Amino acid sequence: MFSDPSHNIDQLDLQSGMSVADFGTGSGFYAFSAAKAVGDKGKVYAIDVQKELLEKLKREATARKIHNLQVIWGNLEKLGGSKLRDEAVDAAVVANVLFQIEHKQEFIAEVRRVLKPKGRLLLVDWKSSFGGLGPTALHIISEPVGRRLFESSGFSFERSVNAGVHHWGAVMRKM
Repeated sequence: MFSDPSHNIDQLDLQSGMSVADFGTGSGFYAFSAAKAVGDKGKVYAIDVQKELLEKLKREATARKIHNLQVIWGNLEKLGGSKLRDEAVDAAVVANVLFQIEHKQEFIAEVRRVLKPKGRLLLVDWKSSFGGLGPTALHIISEPVGRRLFESSGFSFERSVNAGVHHWGAVMRKM
């Protein structure tokens, strides 16, 4: 089984009214799952650098009558690049993007900046390539490496998440 965004989002234990940032939202699978979890009183910020994907995501959200999702075009590899204010969100999602990020420390600093104190992070990435999907073996970020990157930047590890056969997952907390 491939990674199931709804199952993975459930691991964050999101509550009605919470705010969530989906960093590198891509097609928005995690953003849609988070939007359902936080309900009409909550807010999800779907952030990506690819404008075409964001336009498609916005159209799909409108068609599905999802009103608590806001798309934001931003450069997540620089501080302030998400365009969110400091400590703006209760939770963040970083799914299937860490292997693509060139400036990982800047990216992690931006995630940390927008999370409220004790805010939680769902971190999911590839542990293998499957039929040409996902990163090449050279670009895969293992769970221990991914966890260390965030732990060295002010996050604590809470638990691993069963994110599917080809993915690993972890819930982290901003210290």
